Parts: sequence; C-alpha cells; structure tokens
Amino acid sequence: MTDSTIAVLPFLNMSTEKENEYFSDGITEEIINALAQINNLKVISRTSSFYFKNKEVPLKEIATQLGVANILEGSVRFAGTRVRITAQLIQARDDFHFWSESWDRGIENIFEVQDEISLLIAERLREQSGHFEIGDHLVEKQTENMDAYNYSLKARFHFNRWNPVDMQESIDLYKKALELDPEHVESHIGIADAYSFMATTEFMPREETWALNVKHTRKAYELDPKNAAVHYQLANLAFFTEFDFHKAATYNFRALELMPNYPNAQQFIAFLYLLCGDMEKAKYHVELAMRIDPLNQETLFYKAYYDYRNAEYEKALARLGAILKRNPLNIPANIVRAYCLLMLGRYDETLSVMDEIPEEVALPDERLGIRCLAYILKGDREHSGKCFSTLTRKAKDESAFQAHSYLFLAYANMGKPDEAFAWLEDAIQLKSSVLLLAFSDPLAEKLREDPGYADFHYRLYGDELKAPSHTPKADLSLDDAAVAEYSRRLLEYMRNEQPYLNPGLTLRGLASQVDIHPNKLSWLINQELNKNYNEFINHYRVEHFKNLATDPGNAHISLIGLAYESGFNSKTVFNTYFKKETGMTPSEYLKG
Repeated sequence: MTDSTIAVLPFLNMSTEKENEYFSDGITEEIINALAQINNLKVISRTSSFYFKNKEVPLKEIATQLGVANILEGSVRFAGTRVRITAQLIQARDDFHFWSESWDRGIENIFEVQDEISLLIAERLREQSGHFEIGDHLVEKQTENMDAYNYSLKARFHFNRWNPVDMQESIDLYKKALELDPEHVESHIGIADAYSFMATTEFMPREETWALNVKHTRKAYELDPKNAAVHYQLANLAFFTEFDFHKAATYNFRALELMPNYPNAQQFIAFLYLLCGDMEKAKYHVELAMRIDPLNQETLFYKAYYDYRNAEYEKALARLGAILKRNPLNIPANIVRAYCLLMLGRYDETLSVMDEIPEEVALPDERLGIRCLAYILKGDREHSGKCFSTLTRKAKDESAFQAHSYLFLAYANMGKPDEAFAWLEDAIQLKSSVLLLAFSDPLAEKLREDPGYADFHYRLYGDELKAPSHTPKADLSLDDAAVAEYSRRLLEYMRNEQPYLNPGLTLRGLASQVDIHPNKLSWLINQELNKNYNEFINHYRVEHFKNLATDPGNAHISLIGLAYESGFNSKTVFNTYFKKETGMTPSEYLKG
C-alpha cells in the first residue's frame, strides 16, 4: 500500500433536518470525483466508501479493507442558505490527524467550497504522502441555478439505491433539474445513466428508453466533450444499441484517459477484453477496478465473471454465493451462477435454481433459455424439445435479444454448428447485441474447433483491442542543471530565511517564496531529497528545537513551548516527527 491513497468517508449530516442527508452525501461524492481526477492518487470510489455509512468500524479496519493509507472524514451542517463543512485528514496506520479545517459559506458558493476543500486535501496529501501533480482547479461550477443542483443531488441519492422504484424517482428529479437548467451536464449524464439501468433491466420499454438515453448523452457530449462519464455512456450505447464492439472500446478508452480512477470504465474495458478472449488484460483491469472500488458488488461480480470466463467455475460460484448472500436479487450474479452450474454438469441443480429465482430477477426468455440448455445437456429429449420449440418461436421476434442468444447457444450444445452459425448470421443483421456476450461464452465452447468460428470471432470483435497511445504530458522533472540550481536556491532559503518557523507554511506557499512551480518543488523534494514535504520541513523544525532545548537560556520554557517556537503547531505532530528523526522522545533525547 502506498501513502498516496485515500478513502473519503460519507460526511455526516449534522443538519436538524434528516432529509438533508442527500446534501452531505452529494458533497462527499463531489469531493471523491474531484480527487479522482488526479493521476497517481488512488481514490476509493463512492460505493466502497459508502459501504461504511452509519457503521461503527475503527478507522484502521476501514483503511485495511479499502487498502488505503489515509482517510478523510467530515460533516455538513445545512441551515437555510448557509452551509458549514468540516473535514479532517487522518493517517490511518497511526490514527494521526494531520490536517483539519472548517468552512462557513453561503450555499451559492458551494462549488468554490468544493474546489477549495478538494485542492486543500490534495495539497495536504501531497505534503504528507509524496509527489503527484495538482491542477489549479479540481471542481468547476456546474450551474448558476442552485435549485437545479439540489434536485440533481436528490436524484443521485435515489439513483444510488439501485432499484426500479428509486430509479424512477431519480429520473423524475433529474427532469426537474433540467427544467430549471437545460444545460446542467451532470443531470443529463445522471438521467442517461438511469435510463440505461431501466433499459437493460427492461423495467421500461427497451427501445424507447435507450432513445431517451441517446438524447441526454448526446446533449451532455455537446456541452462537455471531455467528460469521462459521457464517454462511458457512449461506450454503453455503442455496445448495447449499435452492436459495435470496437466503437464501444474506443469510447471507453477515452473515458479512462480522462479519468483513470473511474471504476465503471475499468470494469467495462475488462468486460470487453473478456468477450474477445484477452484474459491477461481483462485480469489487469479487473484488478484495477478492485483497487479503486473493492467493496462494490458490481466490481465483485466482474471478479467472479472473470473466474467464470477463465473456466474456474467453482471459484466463480464461491464469489457469486457471497454476492447473492448480500443481495439475493442480484440479476447478473443469479444468471452467471446458473451458467457455472451448467458448465459443472449440475443440470438438475440449475433447473431448481431457475424455479427458485423470483420473476423480477430473470426475464422470461432468459429463464426459458437456461432451462432449455439444462435439458439439452442433461439429454432430456422430451423437455428439451418443448423448450427448444418455444425458444425458436420466440426468437422470431426481432427485438427478443435474449431469445436470439439462447437459440444460438442451444444449437451449439445440440451439436449443430451449421444451424448455430446460420442463426448467428441472421441475428447479426438484427444487431442483437446480446450475441456479443453469448458467442464467446464457455457455453458455446463446442463451436470453437469449427472452421467457421474464427471468421465470426473476427467479424464480431475485430482486431486485437489496443489502448490508443496518448500525447505525453509535459515532463515536470528537472534536468541536472535545474536540479542543482533549484536545490541550492531551496536549501539556501531554508537556512537563511527559516520559513519553517511559520507553523502555517505549505508547499504551495514555500514554492511561491522560492519562485518554483509547486509541482516542480514537490518533485524536487520527493525525488531528489528523498523526503515528503512534511518530513522535509519538520526536519528543520526538529533541528531548531534541539538548538533551543540545549540552550541554558531557554530552561524556563517548557518543551512544548519550544516546539511551538520551532514552528510546530501540535504536540502530537511534534512528538511524532521528533521520534521519527531521533528514534526517541524529546525527554529521552535531552536526558541522553
């Protein structure tokens, strides 16, 4: 675990009105999204951080479960048109609170406050943890209409509950936001995402709902073409509505370029690699998603789906069982569990599972298709014949994508490759996107030795997926001459001007004093002087304390008083860094 890792825990709602919880959740999510823009800073995604909401779990345990060194926690008190926000950064290993601050502002300044908080957090983390580059701003003003912003926060609050009732409430609230501000990008993205959920789960008419997604996604792209979430939505549209595998990958690669910390995009690119059979790259991106969002049930599902696609069916079943223990109605986990049972030859168990699954979990055609496969593989001609006949009839509906997929798999497992490929040819003309999943599924493995398989694999997935090369960012490292000059300037300034005696000195403030860009000064201290900023500054403070403490003229001043004279502003910080520097406490040092 590196020090450049952080989890932002849900800010507490300290308002008298409990319904204002959506606002504290929204502030937390905005800060997470802002920090996630910083390369080389690992930020745990919202879902995993919010797992600990309203749970009494020690910070050390939270940090261990999330794989982070630092925790941010805070609170929000919302009263009328004013908001008070407090935040504190904690180094979890030592339960060391190394920064805290509060803000009391008008609600109309909320985006400025979010930007200020995010920048300060990033700065304090860099000072404590090590070098990474920080831009001038992390949060832009979303809208001039604060009522629209409030509706969008409430909509996101309901969206994150991931059920059709709350999703419909989310859509209604996003509509209200867009009535007040038709150009609010976040509301266009949010409502598009909600429509995507309703379309893929078929809780709303599929074609109409995807059309609404297209409308809002295109508007969001028009307003903000560099928004990672927009490109993620475009990737989903390309896959599910255009049957275009490489176009989906291109949009998703762009989303990752814009925000490498985006777990949904990491999951989706892993999914695409799984479909085309590049298991090594799929595993790499699944593991990246796990590092960003380790407790998210969707991330855990992709881990199980990787095991399934990698023919580790028992391992996949164990992971899926853990997911279903938490949520028995998890749709993809239930379906892939049935697939694993089929691949393990547990056909009667598969049939029992399909009988037990509630109607809202498995669509009728999916339930029919899985039962048909179980009977075919079991060798039950009577039942398989009836199911196959029904499946064939249903697959004649051009929009019955699930039936299309299972008819293909049925032909494959009946030992009828010619019929399977003939049907595949028809379904491709219908742009039946579910076939992108079914074609390379382990349940279709009997077709892989057929000469026609490679041709269709290329037609569906094309050439090998490759992330596009990007124009390298400007190199902020320094050449040898610049390192020598900047080091001389910095060390001379520290020796002559003693800026460390100011307890409020920051890296950005020191950079201004020595006339070096903050990102370059951070790089210099970390890479050339082999310290983080706090270690660098507090080394000077410890040395200054030693000089003061050994001067008989200061015998009347307490040790903590001398620490404050040396630039420390906290007894805890003083004792922590003194022991790091000397290996002993201040009292032990002076006695020696």
